[in-house]
Amino acid sequence: MNLSFWEKEMAAEVCDVLITGVGIVGLSTALELKLAAPSLKIRLIDRGILPSGGSTKNAGFACFGSLSELADDFETMPENEVFRLVKKRFDGLQNLRKILGDDAIEYSACGGYELFRTGNDNSLKRSLAILPKMNEFMLELCGVSAVYSDASHQIDSFGFNEVGQLILNKLEGSIHTGKMMNALRCKVQELGVDILMGIGITGIGLQNEMWEIASSQNLKFRAKQVVIATNAFASQLIPELKVVPGRAQVLVTSPIPDLKVKGTFHLDEGYFYFRNVGNRILLGGGRHLFRQAETTYEQEITREVQETLEDLLQRVIIPETNYSIDHRWAGTLGLGENRFPIVKQLEPGLFAGVKMGGMGVAIGSLIGKELSGMVLQNR
Repeated sequence: MNLSFWEKEMAAEVCDVLITGVGIVGLSTALELKLAAPSLKIRLIDRGILPSGGSTKNAGFACFGSLSELADDFETMPENEVFRLVKKRFDGLQNLRKILGDDAIEYSACGGYELFRTGNDNSLKRSLAILPKMNEFMLELCGVSAVYSDASHQIDSFGFNEVGQLILNKLEGSIHTGKMMNALRCKVQELGVDILMGIGITGIGLQNEMWEIASSQNLKFRAKQVVIATNAFASQLIPELKVVPGRAQVLVTSPIPDLKVKGTFHLDEGYFYFRNVGNRILLGGGRHLFRQAETTYEQEITREVQETLEDLLQRVIIPETNYSIDHRWAGTLGLGENRFPIVKQLEPGLFAGVKMGGMGVAIGSLIGKELSGMVLQNR
């Protein structure tokens, strides 16, 4: 690519803060920085034409914890840490809605349901065991009683098959992922933040007390401070972050007349998830059944996972229904040893906010706020 004199000159300008990754975390960090310190020169760069991780490829769930997933957390984490994680997710969703407004992100307070398939007694038993203390915690957190409740009487109205129990989380909902990202990007650009797409980073280093970022386009960017917000791809830039990629595959059906399924839904500890998008069904997940193959940066869909999703769709979700599959795609989650994101200063002037664990919609804007505070404190 041949760049003009003007383009090279603009790229060579030193910025106060350079942020890698134009996803929810990167954009939220830039927004918080500009609101707190309008004079800062901030630049965001991303290797994709669109953000290529999870921010534009997620399923649009505004969720903070299905009971079976939380039951698993209680067995592997201290109780106070589980509550802290749920609070972070819940607060992050409220922050996102406050920043952008419900209309801009097409937020729907449709409720979140968890399905327990017939015969999955152990998962159901563990989930029901924690239901009272989760309701007690949510009442203390947000003043709403009975957030989690039995909704098994709705199974027939949804038309599910092989489902024995249904639990409702009445505070969960859905968003329009594309509109959310567009609203966030527009707000950031209105504040004067520079966004460059299609910039592949090949190296980051400190030279003469200034951070230099080399790119595959033979451009070098210089900044006083750098924020790594590339989530699943963070270890490609900073290996010691130890963020593991996880491919998340999704399909969307053709329009289905008189679709009964309305809302957001999880099953199998959250490894499967589905919702309606208008009168279509969006279904994703299945990574846990092919864990080794799905631990990859590749974003191609695979026959094995897609067939698993289609089988679940036909047998359990919309049995005896005519439809076709109109859309298929995959995104990349940032995973690790635990469910908490990595938010820290790596070196003087170098920060990271990565490893969203598939909860970027819920916690991304809050992580941006935390990163902004770190950056400003260390100027």
